Amino acid sequence: MPSGVYSSSEDLRAQNTFDEFFQPVKQPTLGQIVRQKLNEGRKVTCRLLGVILEESSPEELQTKATVRPSVLDVLLEITKFCDLYLMERVIDDESEKNVLLALENAGIFTSGGLVKDKVLFCSTENGRTSFVRQLEPDWHIDTNPEIVSQLARFIKYQLHVSPVKTEWTTGKVLSSPSLEKFFGITIREKIYLFQNL
Repeated sequence: MPSGVYSSSEDLRAQNTFDEFFQPVKQPTLGQIVRQKLNEGRKVTCRLLGVILEESSPEELQTKATVRPSVLDVLLEITKFCDLYLMERVIDDESEKNVLLALENAGIFTSGGLVKDKVLFCSTENGRTSFVRQLEPDWHIDTNPEIVSQLARFIKYQLHVSPVKTEWTTGKVLSSPSLEKFFGITIREKIYLFQNL
C-alpha cells in the first residue's frame, strides 16, 4: 500500500482512538455535587441571613426578607438528600412572618422537602448556637465567625460564608464567599445544568 493510504481497519482504529480521547466530559449533576461536597452528611443546619437571604441584619428583616435567587437550586438539592433546618435571630414576630413569606414565595416549601416547622427563630445569637448543638447536624453553615468558632468542637463540618476568606486552624471548617460557590455553581454552570435537565 502506498504511504499516506490507510486500510479501513487502521482508519477505524484511529477514529475510535480520536473519539475516545476527545469524548465530552460528562458533567456531574447538581445532586451529585451536593452529596459529594457534604460528604454524604444527612443533617444540615443553616443560618438564613447572608446565606439564604439577601438581608444581612435582623433589623432589615423587620421590613422585608428576600431569598437570594442564586441559592435556590442548591438549597432545593440539599433538601432532597438532607434533613435541613434553617435558623435565624429575629427582633419580632413581624420579622418571622417576613422570612416565612419570602421562603414560601420562593417555592422552598412546595418544591423542596422543607417544612415550616424546620425554620427556627430565636432572639439571641446564643439561641442559634443552642439550636445547632441540640440538633447535632453533620454540617452547619453560618456567617458569624464567633458562632463557627464556638461550634467547631461539637459539629463534624462547618461552612463559614464570608466575602473575606478566613483561614481556620481546624480542617473541619471551610470558607466560601457564598453557599452556591461552595458547591462550585456559577451562572455559566447554572445555564449548563438548566439546559441539560
